[in-house]
Amino acid sequence: MATIVVRHRVGDFCTWIHAHKERAEIFGQACSSFKMFQDVDEPKSVVLVFETDEPGKLAAMMEDPGFTELKTSHTVSDPIVVSVEVNV
Repeated sequence: MATIVVRHRVGDFCTWIHAHKERAEIFGQACSSFKMFQDVDEPKSVVLVFETDEPGKLAAMMEDPGFTELKTSHTVSDPIVVSVEVNV
């Protein structure tokens, strides 16, 4: 199981949070679960933590040109910063 952390800003937090069900349906195709966090000091900055057995599938979804439409409707701003766990 891989843990993927994604950070980005949103233009409108209310629009973004109300789109949760759509995100759950889409990301559920590649992830067993995900959690969402909002920065305390920057309410338009959010973090998603994904648990997945298919990190390549999640990456392909995020790189798909159709993902741009989803980002726009959810008011997601670039850059999207993706982090992976470092094993030591």
